[in-house]
Amino acid sequence: MKKVYYLKTCNTCTRILKELNLPPEFILQDIKSEPITVKQVEAMEKLSGSYEALFSKRAKLYKEMDLKNQNLTERDYKHYILEHYTFLSRPVIIADDQIFIGNSKKTIETIKVAIKS
Repeated sequence: MKKVYYLKTCNTCTRILKELNLPPEFILQDIKSEPITVKQVEAMEKLSGSYEALFSKRAKLYKEMDLKNQNLTERDYKHYILEHYTFLSRPVIIADDQIFIGNSKKTIETIKVAIKS
């Protein structure tokens, strides 16, 4: 499977997608208009190793809900990711059995190498 979970209204996501120029076999899913399902987040967790790895601690709601002062479990991370799209660290790019999470320069460079091979 080749899939991208992103936010169409996020300038960073659109810039990254433009920069990567992904092949047409990649399916794009705007997580605001087409929310991620339980099955999808569970598949992402299997590839990443944890729900925490998928969770964005930079989300505005994270601060507003004062989640940093709570002792969150894997179950909590999954719940929040499914509850509101902003909690998914974006973009999430799946290329077969590899997952790339977030928008750090290092992650983007790694994706470029992976999709060329």
